[in-house]
Amino acid sequence: MPIARPAASVALEGFELRVLHLPLVSPFTTSFGTETVREVIVVRALTSNGDGWGEIVTQADPLYSSEYTQGAWDVALRFLAPALLDRRQLAPEDVAGVLEPFKGHRMAKAGLELAVLDAALRAEGRPLGEYLGAVRDRVPSGVSVGIQHDPAALVNTVAGYLDEGYVRIKIKIKPGRDIADTAAVRDAFGTIPLQVDANSAYTLADAATLAELDRFDLLLIEQPLQEDDLVDHAELARRLRTPVCLDESIVSDKAAADALALGSASVINIKAGRVGGYLEAARIHDRCRDAGVPVWCGGMLETGIGRAANAALAALPGFTLPGDVSASSRFYTRDIITEPAVLEDGHVRVPTGPGLGIEIDPVALEDFTVARETLAR
Repeated sequence: MPIARPAASVALEGFELRVLHLPLVSPFTTSFGTETVREVIVVRALTSNGDGWGEIVTQADPLYSSEYTQGAWDVALRFLAPALLDRRQLAPEDVAGVLEPFKGHRMAKAGLELAVLDAALRAEGRPLGEYLGAVRDRVPSGVSVGIQHDPAALVNTVAGYLDEGYVRIKIKIKPGRDIADTAAVRDAFGTIPLQVDANSAYTLADAATLAELDRFDLLLIEQPLQEDDLVDHAELARRLRTPVCLDESIVSDKAAADALALGSASVINIKAGRVGGYLEAARIHDRCRDAGVPVWCGGMLETGIGRAANAALAALPGFTLPGDVSASSRFYTRDIITEPAVLEDGHVRVPTGPGLGIEIDPVALEDFTVARETLAR
């Protein structure tokens, strides 16, 4: 279901980029390491009809992917933003084509595209969810739980999130912190919807260990092998009863097509930043829906900007599994929007205002800013 009606073009006058440091409520540990502060780039598109906001979801270090904050900052200011400003009048659907000559840097491209899209939709008075084809006004909320000190601490943490009303639990795993952790959660909470995320921590040589997870009746195992191991993922999928879901491997609609053709995954996690933007994310959704493959919306510890956009994306009809669109309070005691996302009966509402449907808290934005740069046409 392609975008029914393209957005109007905007007259770009400039971009403002900020690096923010937002303290996390608690340390977030994955197989890559531990974050205590979320470093993120916020993009503001300056147009003659008003501003739009986007978020570049890179991390400080190139661990989840090859992209990282300072690299995204450099490429956005040196190449990507100037290329868009050269166009003067620009429709959101044209952003990817303008930026296509610059290889990679999908998260940086996605943040710029979202800012332009938000500006265009605000000018039209049109919500992002309506533009993308949302069919729900709220989306089920899952929570991603980092690796804890031990299985008992993990159980305590999960209990807290279940008490808050989250409808699906995802736990991070890595070699040595997999079977016992999963068993502890399953034993403590019975048949709750549960999945695990390996963040590429294993190889095909670990297939026997991963097969032990079959007994826990998991929704899926996410990205067990390296991002470029599509063939090995296909082989692993044949050895497991647990559905294999790909995350880091899916960097574009073409990558999704390849993974489905090879049988590398029976579920796909769609992250707009990872694939280059919300328009590409919608294309992957359409492909998977046509193929009968379930998708869900992953998260990158977004601020309220990216969280609002993810809620709109997750409201599309093919998103049949709960995603990582959690309440703002899951990660931040203070967000940068005036009305942070909240949990209502295990769901997060899809914003209905123009564009992203959020308003920036200028004081919070300023308080968290550690670097700022403006490019004008």
